[in-house]
Amino acid sequence: MSITIKSQSEIALMREAGRILAIVHEEMAKIIQPGVTTYQIDRVGEEVIRSYGCTPACLHYEGFPASICISINEEVVHGIPSKKRHLKEGDIVSLDTALCYKGYHSDAARTHAVGEVSPKAKRLMRITQECFYEGIRYARAGCHLNDISTAIGSYAEKNGCGVVRDLSGHGIGEQMHEDPQIANFRQLRRGPKLRAGMTLAIEPMITLGTWRVEWLDDDWTVVTQDHSLAAHYENTVLITDGDPEILSLKKE
Repeated sequence: MSITIKSQSEIALMREAGRILAIVHEEMAKIIQPGVTTYQIDRVGEEVIRSYGCTPACLHYEGFPASICISINEEVVHGIPSKKRHLKEGDIVSLDTALCYKGYHSDAARTHAVGEVSPKAKRLMRITQECFYEGIRYARAGCHLNDISTAIGSYAEKNGCGVVRDLSGHGIGEQMHEDPQIANFRQLRRGPKLRAGMTLAIEPMITLGTWRVEWLDDDWTVVTQDHSLAAHYENTVLITDGDPEILSLKKE
């Protein structure tokens, strides 16, 4: 395993990539409402990415045919946008995308309510986001990678939710996916010790039922095996000598 430590100049580029990605998510969120197609969301996302001089990192990645992964309800990740797929009142929709700015990547995901959703769906979205924040309490120099994984999984399970095990977070930088893989549940090994300058894409994928998933016939879309709702929350995070810095959130 080779985990890259970013230089100050590389971190500056990743900060800008993250800043732009936060804007992309903000613009996509504005159009989420019943009747909108997943294709329309993909178009908005790609247009904003390109308007900032970035490239959509998901487009054609290992053959993925779109710029934004758009997953609805029981779909966990990697849903393919379609002109025929309309959002409906009560859906929850996860938007996951990455971009490349001057050779450096940022990756983030958000799950949104479409209109008014059930109390269970609201709770799932809240817990998924809270899992991320539980995890990054340990995203600091001197902690071990498994400290993040354990915190995420423990919080989800304490709240009666399933933690997807077949997919994970990852390192990020010049490549969208770099070492290390970051599980969302406790591992037997402590994993590498975290050091300032590491950049990680931490992404809890949490369900209202089983952790087990399966792939649809399109070879991309991952769904919960029991068709329970799934939510996804991700940010690109910089390890520092102090508190972690979330690169893909808009600075207030």
